[in-house]
Amino acid sequence: MSLDTLIEKIIQKQNPTVAGLDPKLEYIPSYLKEESYQKFGKTLEGAADAVLHFNKALIDELAPIVPAIKPQCAYYEALGWPGMRALAETISYAKEKGLFVITDGKRNDIGSTMEAYADAHLGKTEVEGQKFAAFDGDALTVNGYLGSDGIKPLLGLCKREDKGIFVLVKTSNPSSGELQDQKLKNGKTIYYTMGMMCEQWGELLPGAYVYSGVGAVVGATYPEQLRELRIEFPHTFFLVPGYGAQGGGASDVAPAFDASGLGAVINASRSILCAWQKENAPEQEFAKAAAREAIRMRDDITEKIGRIG
Repeated sequence: MSLDTLIEKIIQKQNPTVAGLDPKLEYIPSYLKEESYQKFGKTLEGAADAVLHFNKALIDELAPIVPAIKPQCAYYEALGWPGMRALAETISYAKEKGLFVITDGKRNDIGSTMEAYADAHLGKTEVEGQKFAAFDGDALTVNGYLGSDGIKPLLGLCKREDKGIFVLVKTSNPSSGELQDQKLKNGKTIYYTMGMMCEQWGELLPGAYVYSGVGAVVGATYPEQLRELRIEFPHTFFLVPGYGAQGGGASDVAPAFDASGLGAVINASRSILCAWQKENAPEQEFAKAAAREAIRMRDDITEKIGRIG
């Protein structure tokens, strides 16, 4: 399954991290923006062009270091159709460079609507008998809180197209407990129940390395829950946001991993994208600063979990 490919890249690079490409305009060096504005004006198209050039330069420096990138759809959707074109071109460029792509869309619907989301981000769209990949990510984040009706439309496509999903289980935001920590009549929390459903859905997408093609999003800001879920759900691979700018550190994410140093991929976005600002580095060094931060993050985590694989 698709997550097998991610695991293999993690082992190869000895790096269980993913770089989130969530490009706000204030993260982009002024010289890049000015070059794009000269071509397209200070417009959505100009902004999207700057984002694409920013992303490509980052990918060039990060590809030897990280196994994966995770573009967050919202930042591209905010720029209209030019932004969505930049998303498609970012995904294509990253895959050319050998990176695994997790599209962070948190899609949530049922039936044919969810099938359409699946086709858009993971599969192919049919046009008069011919099929075309629209965005072609390797995995997609999804919201499972509509129940199985929102997940089952994805599973067949994932098996057919060799793709994966990451289902929201225990998210990193401060108010997640308002719903996810509530207990059901059986005494289990809602987030635990969602994790259990991921294990069950994953039985339909078995992998070569213990972990299935149905992963779970579990935040670094809740290390005790990470530890609990890692023990309880041994076949579910975790996508862990919240490292870095959101406050999570290596000690917080360590419980996400198994004894082999596998079982999770840790996301950092702002701390990598804005490393050049934090370092007070020259604008032209933004991508090299991102690479330095990615190496620091890798070393910080692997010092805690040891050799992977």
